[in-house]
Amino acid sequence: MRANRSEPAIFTAILIYDDRCSLCRGCMKWLELHAIRKDAFEFIPCQSDERLKRFPQITDEACQQFLHLVLPNHRILRGDEVLPEIMKRLRGFRWLSFLFKLPVMKIALYAIYRWVANNRYIIAQTIKPLVED
Repeated sequence: MRANRSEPAIFTAILIYDDRCSLCRGCMKWLELHAIRKDAFEFIPCQSDERLKRFPQITDEACQQFLHLVLPNHRILRGDEVLPEIMKRLRGFRWLSFLFKLPVMKIALYAIYRWVANNRYIIAQTIKPLVED
């Protein structure tokens, strides 16, 4: 499969998420469905032995506090830092990655991410489950 010359090559990024949270699991399913390619993401639950084996530098505590994204160059992003990289890998949303470079957007994104992350279990209980438990 040849890459389109107008688009940079995007290689698989590894998303490490909280598998105990139905909101998180639903978001991972949504990302999988909207990815630019089937192999744009690899999903690894925080609670898995695979995460412990492959990424021992990500502590259990950090894993529960933040979504983590491991880039192909092995750089690890966490929390609100992952969103621009995720957007680059989604059909129809790639253009949003540029908005995240604006200082005002970075501040707003951080605040929104922290609020959602801190309240994800409550949010998951108050909305229709994105995936069944």
